[in-house]
Amino acid sequence: MAKSVTYFAALKTAEQQLTATQQDPSAAQFLLLETRHWTFTQLVQHYRDSMPGDQLARYQQQVARVSAGEPAQYVLGHAPFYGREFAVNAATLIPRVETEELVDWVLTSQPTAAQRVLDVGTGSGAIAVTLQAERTAWQVTGTDISAAAIAVAQRNAQTWAPAVTLAVGDLFAPVQGQRFDLVVSNPPYIDRTETAVMDASVKRYEPQNALFAAHHGLDFYQRFAAALPTVLTARGNFFAEIGYQQGGAVREIFQTALPTAQVTIRQDLSGHDRMVRVELTE
Repeated sequence: MAKSVTYFAALKTAEQQLTATQQDPSAAQFLLLETRHWTFTQLVQHYRDSMPGDQLARYQQQVARVSAGEPAQYVLGHAPFYGREFAVNAATLIPRVETEELVDWVLTSQPTAAQRVLDVGTGSGAIAVTLQAERTAWQVTGTDISAAAIAVAQRNAQTWAPAVTLAVGDLFAPVQGQRFDLVVSNPPYIDRTETAVMDASVKRYEPQNALFAAHHGLDFYQRFAAALPTVLTARGNFFAEIGYQQGGAVREIFQTALPTAQVTIRQDLSGHDRMVRVELTE
């Protein structure tokens, strides 16, 4: 008869395994909490309970995948974002806390009244679906060049905000001829020269076309700057995530292309340039 293993013992063994393979040991707790749908307090309450054999086997398989470098969110098939669980897979980026800050900036700075909103490069739909769920009067559309990503976004929209409209295509092509009060994006912005300092699991598992951009990572901001006058309504707003070293360059791109617009660079909670807002003026 197999010896029983407590949740505490399984957790500690997993943390040791992850540490030994140079992975973040906190993933061990993350996997356990997400799989059991527990809070940390609930986990502590079950520390001394024996873990059922099927659960233990599944947990050990998950830990082995993360030990090999696969992100825990892909192993689980979902990731938390702005208080909701979003389906994710290798076709989509894993939603991150910096993007939650971008969404929060949009929500706290924009009127709650009805407006037309476009999320370009929606991926899992994290931004578009969250905006629609939080502001039901808004009419939100999400676009992505990847049909596989849009399929994931559709699953998330069905769960959290069925009113979202989703379409496949590059940048503004799926909404040609339409105008929006608000455009938001978390575009690819990593320069290929930064590959050496990137996390190995990101490089290996996350979609390359959602990470890297030409012109030292600035290509999409240049394309946005050129297109915004024909896409935004008068006094419309554009929000985007940016790389932590790109604040000055992104500001120059938008100020040069749109000299009458107000351009604001905002830092994240870590004090790094991380977001840009462009406000058109009449």
